[in-house]
Amino acid sequence: MKSTINNFLKISFSILLLYGCNNFSEPEVIVAVDEDSNVLSIPAGFDFSTYHDVTISITENDEYAKYDIYAYSDELYDAGTETFENESGETVTETVYKSDMLENLIFSGVAKNGGLIQTINLPKFYTKVYIRRNEQLSFSSSIKDIVDQKVAYNSIEAKNNLQSKSTSDVTDYLYSVNGSGQLFQVDPLTGTLTDLSTMPIGSWTCAIDQENKTLYSIGRSSPFPLMKYSILNDTWETVANLGIGGPRLDFNTADGLLYFSNRDKLYTFNPSTGALLNTWKINGLHDVGGGDLAFADDGTLFVCTFSGLYKLNLDTNNEYQSTRISSDNLPFKPTSMTFDSNQELWLADSSSSADLIIMDTQTGGWKYQYGASANNNTDFGRSINDLTTFRVYADVKDETDSDGDGIFDQDDAFPNDAEAAFESFTPSKYGKGTIAFEDLWPSTGDYDFNDAALSYQAIAVLNSDNLAVRLDFICNIKANGAGFTNGIGFEIEGLDPSKIESVTGTVFTQNFISLNANGTEANQENAVIILTDDVDNILNETTISIKFVTPISTADLGVAPFNPFIIANKVRSKEIHLPYRKVTSLGVSGIEIDGVNKDADGNFISDNGFPWAISIIHDFKVPKEKIDITDAYNFFSTWAESGGTTNVDWYKDNPGNRNEDLIDN
Repeated sequence: MKSTINNFLKISFSILLLYGCNNFSEPEVIVAVDEDSNVLSIPAGFDFSTYHDVTISITENDEYAKYDIYAYSDELYDAGTETFENESGETVTETVYKSDMLENLIFSGVAKNGGLIQTINLPKFYTKVYIRRNEQLSFSSSIKDIVDQKVAYNSIEAKNNLQSKSTSDVTDYLYSVNGSGQLFQVDPLTGTLTDLSTMPIGSWTCAIDQENKTLYSIGRSSPFPLMKYSILNDTWETVANLGIGGPRLDFNTADGLLYFSNRDKLYTFNPSTGALLNTWKINGLHDVGGGDLAFADDGTLFVCTFSGLYKLNLDTNNEYQSTRISSDNLPFKPTSMTFDSNQELWLADSSSSADLIIMDTQTGGWKYQYGASANNNTDFGRSINDLTTFRVYADVKDETDSDGDGIFDQDDAFPNDAEAAFESFTPSKYGKGTIAFEDLWPSTGDYDFNDAALSYQAIAVLNSDNLAVRLDFICNIKANGAGFTNGIGFEIEGLDPSKIESVTGTVFTQNFISLNANGTEANQENAVIILTDDVDNILNETTISIKFVTPISTADLGVAPFNPFIIANKVRSKEIHLPYRKVTSLGVSGIEIDGVNKDADGNFISDNGFPWAISIIHDFKVPKEKIDITDAYNFFSTWAESGGTTNVDWYKDNPGNRNEDLIDN
């Protein structure tokens, strides 16, 4: 259809005789559209949707394994510049590029009766998901394509990766960190890489206290924090700021101390407090830059630098003397090393796509095991700035289940609540979505989409059977440019109001909403949750909790933001919805107005092809007052004219997408 949207909107003299009750009590104005200024050719039926439902189906062949599902993208974002000491000890300032994949956790769960199925909501620019499997701290992962809004995964894939493992009682994993702030593991038998966590700050160092399942790392830039990571709980904390940095770290099981080295110095730190305990000099290193240190099982201390591998011995003068083991001319610069349970020494080099190398501590002989130089299709595509070994013992399993729900405490988000075990997030664990409205429907608005902009995160709390027992809707109004008093809510289509036990946290001050005893809106066929009858009531973050009578599947619940709408100017029947969405039992799709009705067919698409509401699974920055969205966002028009097939991430903070001076931040 041919659509016309003005770039330079003109305020008409027509004024609605409807008044809001905001602080200024000024009437809302109808904006006249210059029909000749800008023409968009929008495909018929295009609903301006930026996301879609995706069904994840997991088949599990073992008795027990936990899964974490992430929205996946290999795109790195510019995290700004950072001044730090590189592994040679030089102070440099560089742009830091990071992955936000591990910040996009969508849901977790344990397969029951061999299966785990959940329906999630993803932005359309995501074409893959990252599936991480955790079997008693034995991690594996897979990147899966989204095909026809479906993803299928079978744990046999993980078994194929592990097929070369021995039947030993211990399984080794190489834990790795880098300057980009990535914590990940590499399976030394297969070369398979699995991401574990995003670090608070990039680092050149890591060391594991095996008994307490704790990893330590020192930040690469001032004030050089000593960071502590719980492998069980996937949490970070800062122990202390050490004030000195460097590339080498290991944990000594003999005395329970951290041994840290920079250039020709060796230090010991108390891992509980970060207190510096001792300092030694290292003699005989040919190049004091880079490298790592590691203790063998017999207590022998090895150090590598950019000049190779050395064995250290403490002399009578309380100084360490180094004996070079490797040849004088290694073709790589080692950045890290660790011993596995077989006392094989693993090293990584300093390249941007690192190689993993096995070295003999007796002869200094070595070979490329994984990475681009190994020529076995195991290019990691990232730096490895330090290595340490974590050992998973087959006969030591933590099966503590405090609440008796069948989910081990280490995998249970609610270990003391038998009715809750996991969480499913929309948009993600650390993300927010935005629903933005124009409130003059069915008259033409100014298309700045800031009359009511709701920021939200929906958390479905799931039980041990992966069924929803509660929905927490965390929200606030981030923009309210309307002259009307508008209510806001959503309909859970297909869910009978009687399926809800209670709704708490909603706010009502205008006396035009009728409620059932359970907190849902009265006289509705489906469950309708009115968040508030005046958006000014939720300018601060508010949590609306919806508890279900009996647990329901995410397929029956649907996915946030469900069917959202505003109620314009306290007229209960005047609901404004997303394009092509149906009104609730109390709304009307056709309305009589003074002036020109721009939505004669009641589908919430104007006769010039523009919506009155848009929903984005992202923290959408709304245009400033009276700024057309096509002016604020350079590719909105291109995206709309393509029917949503090009520039699908037009709203993201990518170069060229936005005109920042026209956007509220």
